[in-house]
This record gives sequence, structure tokens and C-alpha cells, in this order.
Amino acid sequence: MNPRIDMTGLVPEAYQAMIDLEKAVRGSGLPRATLELVRLRASQINSCGFCVDMHSHDAKKAGESDERLFSVAAWREAPYYTDAERAALALTEEATRLSDRAEAVPDHVWNEAARHYEPRELAALVMAIAAINAWNRIAVTTRLVAGSMRRRTG
Repeated sequence: MNPRIDMTGLVPEAYQAMIDLEKAVRGSGLPRATLELVRLRASQINSCGFCVDMHSHDAKKAGESDERLFSVAAWREAPYYTDAERAALALTEEATRLSDRAEAVPDHVWNEAARHYEPRELAALVMAIAAINAWNRIAVTTRLVAGSMRRRTG
């Protein structure tokens, strides 16, 4: 499998804007574990092999346990997540699957996330979810190859 096009070389300003968004989210104070779980879960939903590979490895490097990585797709049934992480994962799923129901992000999901995160953190969480969904769409559309980023950067 080969990528269809090199987005970074053809629209470098747009790519840099996405990188800057990621930097802002990373600097927001949200726990790294939460960010990686959110990125991994959205990538699973969006069938983005490139991002699933990247974020599972990034999470592992950051100290994430195998149990949590292996079970994130079934987080509701696994005992490994905090209430705050569960709220972030629920919000991720709702914001990623916007067309699956009449009320795209139900109040009870939003309210639970708001219970665990301060307004600035919650805003950063929303931006993180939006960013990974954008990255997923870029990677899937252009057919980025799973593992290619790790092989390139070592």
C-alpha cells in the first residue's frame, strides 16, 4: 500500500496549522494518557490504521499499560479507566459519530465530561477530538500506511 499524495509537501501551511493545533492541545494541561486514549478510540472508530498504529505506540512509550490499550475499544466493559477517562471516551465517541443519532452529542454525555474537566480542559478536549477526527480523515483519504511514521522517525 502506498500513500496517494504528499499533503505535507503540497499544502505545508495547512499541515503546519494542524501541527500548531496539536501543540496547543498538548500544552492544555489535559493528561497525556487521556489524549492518547481519545486519539486511539477515535482512530479505531474511523478505521484509520495509520493513526491507530501511531497512537497505540505513542501511548505505550508514554507508559500506558497493555490492558488499557488492548481494551480501549471496549472501555465500557473494562475496569481499567478512571471516571474522567470514561467521560472523555464517551464524548469522543459521540463527537466522532455525529450522524448516528438525532442528538449528536447528548446533554448527559457533555455534562459528565464537564463534571470531570474544568472549562479550559473541556475546550481542549473538544479540540483534541476535532483534531484527531481531521487527522483520521486526512490519513484514510490519502491512504497513509500504518507504521510508516515510526519507520521514518525510528
